[in-house]
Amino acid sequence: MSKKKIIRVAKLQVRAGEASPATVGKDLGPLGLNLMEFCRQYNAATQDLRGFVVPVAITVFEDRSFELAVKTPTTASLIRRVIGLDGGSPRPGHQVAGTITRAQLREVARTKMPDLNTADLDQAEKIIAGTARSMGLAVRD
Repeated sequence: MSKKKIIRVAKLQVRAGEASPATVGKDLGPLGLNLMEFCRQYNAATQDLRGFVVPVAITVFEDRSFELAVKTPTTASLIRRVIGLDGGSPRPGHQVAGTITRAQLREVARTKMPDLNTADLDQAEKIIAGTARSMGLAVRD
């Protein structure tokens, strides 16, 4: 059995269930992929995560076939969902857009654990807190 030769691994962040050739064409078109097939597979894999921005790694093979590896939603989109905000602060560090509690941070950290580079929930919570601060949110106990 011969292995397919990998020519590229592309990474995209697309809204879950909303991929279309218009939104991914400029990124995937030069790779020669079937855009409709990518959109169909991505939308099917992310249909239960609608409302989140979900990263995906696309492994492109020499024969222009591909495989998808869908990740967990981005940390920022998880935080926005937990605290009910549309976005972060326009001037992080100067204007506070909202507050997030330690319990909410822990909830996001549990969801994000598979994609973080730690197995410790306390460390994961610190990573998520850093993202929240960079969005202009105040972290309170």
